[in-house]
This record gives sequence, C-alpha cells and structure tokens, in this order.
Amino acid sequence: QVRLVESGGGLVQAGDSLRLSCAASGLAFRTYAMAWFRQAPGKEREFVGAISWSGSMTNYADSVKGRFTISRDNVKKTVYLQMNSLKPEETGVYYCAADFAFGTTSQPRVVPDEYDYWGQGTQVTVSS
Repeated sequence: QVRLVESGGGLVQAGDSLRLSCAASGLAFRTYAMAWFRQAPGKEREFVGAISWSGSMTNYADSVKGRFTISRDNVKKTVYLQMNSLKPEETGVYYCAADFAFGTTSQPRVVPDEYDYWGQGTQVTVSS
C-alpha cells in the first residue's frame, strides 16, 4: 500500500520560513518524480514545485522561484519543500504527490491529474 505522509505545516507570520517533509512508503521511491501542490480554500489545487526521479531536474511555479526549494533523500524516501519569505496568499493545504517517471528525461510534470499518488496534506497558514 502506497502512503505519502506530509508534515511540517503550521502557523507562521509573513516573511517566515517553513520546511515541509513528505515521507513515502510502499513504492519504489527512486523511480518516482515528486511534487508539491497547494490548495487554498475555494480554489483549485495548484502546482508549487517538483523534482525528477533522478533528482537532477526541478521545476517551480513562477510565484515561488527563488524562495522555495524542493529536494529529495532517496535513502530516507522523503521529499522536502523549504519555503522562505512566506506570503499570506500562500496559505493553504500543501500536498505531496508521486508520478512514476523512471527513465524519462523531461521536466517533472505540473498537472495534478498526471500524478499517481497523493498524501493527505498539511496545513500552512501565513498571517499578515
């Protein structure tokens, strides 16, 4: 059974930092591209960042470039999202997702429907 378990969310002030973690089990982690998405109340789920199965490529939403960093530890089967200079509009539930992509050389995907597995999410609230 595949499980993705997010952690690290919380309540912070604008300009603060948070590091989210997503621990995976039940899948061959090294063969999956991993991504973070977020969903604000009343809005659609949106792409935040992704890292390729090999770890050699990353992809970010324009709004977070230069502030967020995604990384992975294949030994721990964990993907991280370091978020700096957080903004109130980035409040929402943050989800990690896995996309079987072993052997591909393209950028990690950005469309939610293309991901195979999802975690339950972790709440991030940024106060102004």
